[in-house]
Amino acid sequence: MRSEQEVNRAIELYADTVKRLCMIHLKNYADTEDIFQTVYLKYVLSSVSFENEEHEKAWFIRVTINACKDLIKSFFRSRTVSLDEVMEQPAQLSPDHREVLDAVFSLPQKYRDVVYLYYFEEYTAPQISRLLGKNVNTIYTLLTRSKKMLREKLGGEEYE
Repeated sequence: MRSEQEVNRAIELYADTVKRLCMIHLKNYADTEDIFQTVYLKYVLSSVSFENEEHEKAWFIRVTINACKDLIKSFFRSRTVSLDEVMEQPAQLSPDHREVLDAVFSLPQKYRDVVYLYYFEEYTAPQISRLLGKNVNTIYTLLTRSKKMLREKLGGEEYE
């Protein structure tokens, strides 16, 4: 494990390079921050001894690129679409899907959170209760009420 001084020196020297590489590959600030932390954690835990600064820089570049590629090809990332992308590209959604999505976004926050976690992230009610710090029965009640609200907004049983 590396000392705090070594890590601080490496951050000063290579932080910009690591972040730029991440942005080039990921085009996303949040993912860039995640990979940045991953790279420096690997550095802290690594026992590799470097011949010189060029060798160390090459190591950072290689580890960063590999971490970006791993994230890009991860199961989760390849099978999800961010809500930002969905909202930016309404033409790709059918009118029915757009209507449902708009109805979900129009729900009050406490209902929207539960609906999102249950239907989009596929958490169970007990898992959601732990995540939100609420009673399981409260989660079931919020789900029931949100379904009723959505049914009213969408006009009937066809969206059941």
